[in-house]
Amino acid sequence: MHRGSMIRTIRLGFKSLMLHKLRSALTMLGILFGVSSVIAMLSIGEGASYEAQERIKALGSNNIILESRKPPDDNNQQEQSAWRAQDYGLTYEDAELISETLPAVKVVIPIREIPKRVRYSETIVPTIVLGTVPGYSEVTGVKIKEGRFLSWIDLRRKRNVAVIGSEIARKLFRLENPLNKNIRIGKEIFRVVGQLAEPDRGNTGKAADRMRQGIFVPLSSAISFFGELIVKTSAGSREMERVQLHRIKVQVTGNDEVLGTGAAIRKIMADKHKKKDFAVIVPLELLRQAEDTKRIFNIVLGSIAGISLLVGGIGIMNVMLATVTERTREIGIRRALGAKRRHIIAQFLVETVVLSCMGGILGILLGVSIPAVVEWYSNITTIVSPAFPILAFGISAGVGILFGLYPAWRAAQMDPVEALRHE
Repeated sequence: MHRGSMIRTIRLGFKSLMLHKLRSALTMLGILFGVSSVIAMLSIGEGASYEAQERIKALGSNNIILESRKPPDDNNQQEQSAWRAQDYGLTYEDAELISETLPAVKVVIPIREIPKRVRYSETIVPTIVLGTVPGYSEVTGVKIKEGRFLSWIDLRRKRNVAVIGSEIARKLFRLENPLNKNIRIGKEIFRVVGQLAEPDRGNTGKAADRMRQGIFVPLSSAISFFGELIVKTSAGSREMERVQLHRIKVQVTGNDEVLGTGAAIRKIMADKHKKKDFAVIVPLELLRQAEDTKRIFNIVLGSIAGISLLVGGIGIMNVMLATVTERTREIGIRRALGAKRRHIIAQFLVETVVLSCMGGILGILLGVSIPAVVEWYSNITTIVSPAFPILAFGISAGVGILFGLYPAWRAAQMDPVEALRHE
């Protein structure tokens, strides 16, 4: 079919569709919503996966995290918990053992957490005091807004110095500069030497909360001033526990050694701790699991959205079959005037492709808008990859051709004489 004949066929297809504007618009809706749902669902799923992976990356792909976990209490322990402290969790010896026995370990960061109340002037705020060592800032990637982080001299001399989170700074000092101000933590006076910057938007969860609402002091000072006994009171009950270290962060020399080192740490800790009072978290393992989950998630979402496109394609076929029946006499006249079967096929195929492509274009506009609206109102990250509209539009055009072939072929197979007799 030469160019002039193709242009006439396309014009004829548009003209035929415009004769039934409402029916054509309703037919396009199936494709429109199918394409928009493909883009919207994949974009929201991509955004959710991105946030999950960013949270894991914030922990450090070459880091291994050990956490103290309270073991299940038996009946005797529950009865005696109010009268004596329960010992469990990570120890200083664990940190030393990991540092000295595993060659791939670069840095070991012990962390101790103590719930306290901090006071400045007349303002009192509940907080978590984190006793740690200067390497914490390098391993976790915390950023300093003002001042400095803890130093090794602070650690050795047990100095009363503190680095405060951004949220604590706002609550305590409001419009004042916190640097070199004295704050009272429990009964002790500490001098503020630094303030942490606000965590990145993708950095969420408990780690980000500690950066916002925590106060960092030298581990030696935390042990000296606050001891190891923690007393928790709630609803008239009292619980005492003794935990030397709440977390240990281990930085490995390279990503290739992370999984092997993680397995070795689990073996060491299992041999040393007879009761399950610890957990070993390897962010690299979690990251790979998140990537696998993302692929499965995208396949599921794409399949669900693809079903709506399939329904839209069935709607196009249904309408085109009805159109072929309505235009039987027109087909007979065209065949009598010399139109070949391929011309009839092209005419009806053009109409289905126009319907699906117009629906696809409008669906792309709607599909790109939905993630933007979702992100604006719900503060959920959405990512519209350029591949999503291209994929959705390609599928919509393919659906138009696939579901338009049979009605077009059926129209072309009509006998011209019988078609002319049709009333």
